Amino acid sequence: MKASTVTIRLDAKIQRELDRLSRQLGRSRSDIVRDAVRRQIALLRFERSRRKLLPLAEAQGILTDEDVFRIVS
Repeated sequence: MKASTVTIRLDAKIQRELDRLSRQLGRSRSDIVRDAVRRQIALLRFERSRRKLLPLAEAQGILTDEDVFRIVS
């Protein structure tokens, strides 16, 4: 897969934190940002799916995590 470049602007505080984490973890800033973007995309997809499924689950009486665990266990 071909990589592309994305330019973002960070305020000074976030830039310092990113630089500090990069040094501490021994990872590049790009690697940390890529990981953060992957996680954010996964979270947004999950939340979108949850919003779509929530009314269907509620209609079936599935209201809590315990209800879900009972069904899938």
